[in-house]
Amino acid sequence: MSQSSVWRYVVRPDGSFFRTLNVGGDLDDVSDEELLRLSPAVPDRDERPLRPCSRCGDDLLLRWNGPLGTGVWMELCPACDAERPAASALIRWHRDPDRDPKALPKLFEDWETETMHAQGWARAEQPEAAACPPAPPGLTPRGRG
Repeated sequence: MSQSSVWRYVVRPDGSFFRTLNVGGDLDDVSDEELLRLSPAVPDRDERPLRPCSRCGDDLLLRWNGPLGTGVWMELCPACDAERPAASALIRWHRDPDRDPKALPKLFEDWETETMHAQGWARAEQPEAAACPPAPPGLTPRGRG
């Protein structure tokens, strides 16, 4: 039996978000409100120090640690990234007060892929699950012994 692991995204009212690993769907029955209560306290956006963009010095919408083991910090800057398709889609989503939280996983993955590609990385294709070979003849269970 294999367990799937996918990300569960929780979006705050200001458009900021966090994600947590949802192994085998163990968080499917947990509401976003419960996850927000369980998440580490994050000061309000106005209380957090603003991080400047490393390229232009303007304020960032998002600064995110790239995929594990890459050592890349990804930045989403409205000024520098407005011409990049995936980045501009995520910027528009973030600024839209009627944003759809269900759109975030795809937008984030596209932005992550685009950003990492610009850093020289490529997303590996997901391997297909190996087919389970049929049971050898003659090895059928005999029932209770």
